[in-house]
Amino acid sequence: MGTSTAYGGPSGATPLVPSWLNDGGANGASPASEEADTDGGAPADGTAPPAPPHQPPIPTPADPHRFSSARNSFTRFAGSGGSDRASLGRAVSKYVSTSAGGARTAAQRMGASRAAGARLLDFLSDAQVRGVREALRTLDLEALAGRPIEEIFVGLADYICPGAGTVDDGIAREAYIETIIELASEGLTDLESFTPDQMATVFELYATHAIEARLCNDIGTKAVTMPTDAQAAHRVEQHLRDFIRGGVSDALTQARSETPTFTPERIQLFVDSVYESAFAILRALGDAEADQ
Repeated sequence: MGTSTAYGGPSGATPLVPSWLNDGGANGASPASEEADTDGGAPADGTAPPAPPHQPPIPTPADPHRFSSARNSFTRFAGSGGSDRASLGRAVSKYVSTSAGGARTAAQRMGASRAAGARLLDFLSDAQVRGVREALRTLDLEALAGRPIEEIFVGLADYICPGAGTVDDGIAREAYIETIIELASEGLTDLESFTPDQMATVFELYATHAIEARLCNDIGTKAVTMPTDAQAAHRVEQHLRDFIRGGVSDALTQARSETPTFTPERIQLFVDSVYESAFAILRALGDAEADQ
């Protein structure tokens, strides 16, 4: 959706070569193996051969059809031009409960976005306490001090979203770019005078875009037929985003009541709790929409 990088959805299969498999002896044969008989018997000196190393079990491949129910519901929602709220609710609820495996697992899959969200909040908190110039100086970005907020945020991109090699990394960076685009429309123009509420709004925007991009990439928007009418397609995108933002906003309000002030040690826990709560709330909101 939006500038999201869509693809056909994950295959649900594990790699053919497990990640824990060793390199097949690339480090050379051990002395014991050199002394062993060619038929696999005991070493020539009569000692017992070493026990094979313990290897973890090969994980069970994920169900390749786990996204089907959410995708079908989202297809009906898209086909309605955004008017079928019940199908939107079912799509989001099924995504959280079935496709992603529950709110906690869904949040855990947002690894790069959770880390980026924590770095974003950490910078904003530092800028509020010590000033923007000092916060930028810590990152060797003092030259950005005094620049428009969009330029500062663009300059922070490699710090906030350092990874670029996986879909998860791409989602984190895409969500950050979408957040920068929306700063002005949200009235977020003066970083020097940011309030705690404005900090929360920036994070709310970021988490909303990250969850939206994750959901759309998982469902596979290439497999969903969007309305040919541009206005209808925009309504589909906007209704999905508003729905997700409502869940993120509720989760953020709850988390702020429990953690009213940020410290570097607590920011990551705060971010993690917001993502998990957001997915749980989205599932509940989706069920409620589906029942209407």
